[in-house]
Amino acid sequence: MRDAQGMGAAPSFRPCVVVPVYNHEHALPVVVEALVQAHLPCILVDDASSAACAAVMDGLAEQRDVHLVRLAVNQGKGGAVMAGLRRAAQLGFTHALQVDADGQHDLEDVEDFLEAARLEPQALICGYPRYDDSVPKARLYGRYLTHVWVWINSLSLAIRDSMCGFRVYPLAPVLALIDQVELGRRMDFDPEILVRLSWRGQPMRWLPTRVHYPLDGVSHFHAWQDNALISKMHAKLFFGMLWRAPAILLRRWRR
Repeated sequence: MRDAQGMGAAPSFRPCVVVPVYNHEHALPVVVEALVQAHLPCILVDDASSAACAAVMDGLAEQRDVHLVRLAVNQGKGGAVMAGLRRAAQLGFTHALQVDADGQHDLEDVEDFLEAARLEPQALICGYPRYDDSVPKARLYGRYLTHVWVWINSLSLAIRDSMCGFRVYPLAPVLALIDQVELGRRMDFDPEILVRLSWRGQPMRWLPTRVHYPLDGVSHFHAWQDNALISKMHAKLFFGMLWRAPAILLRRWRR
């Protein structure tokens, strides 16, 4: 992976990486090392991890341009990502690449995602996954149900994948949404924020990315709890879509 800061970025484009972390002490150093080698500032969000994982993060945060946000109470993936995005804005960054801590995302794709964000700084750059044989089949098939509901709730087929967390967020419009709407704080965050941004006419671009499950064998997706949260989120978005539908469709027709 080439130096991601050496792409001729304009001063108005200052990217960083936000990594939500919950007990991934074995995979995390590998992820951070790859990002540091690319000269990308990293914001690690400790989502009330174990003492062992917290100690690993303390060591990583001693490196230059590795920042640590520590949450006293576990917030869930979405809560950790939002805390990281807020800190990114406080540090003066304009864009934040969300990367999972378990090593499932192919960091060789970082350069392509940041280059796409540099060329279209107003757009949200989203990954759609290309899986290898390590993907759990239940997760692979289950996500298609979410895709269908996302297409219904966004009144569009434009959202190619709503569950992949490998994204470059433009901080200004994303934080404006976060400040105005109570978003899901766990595994429901990734699809909900895309639907709500699509309602606002947020430009989105899609790039393929390879996904491998996972480097340290730890998954924090809880089948019953998280599927219940995601189902509740879809129902809430459906009724929200109904009264917004005329305005959404009118705006698209005018474009």
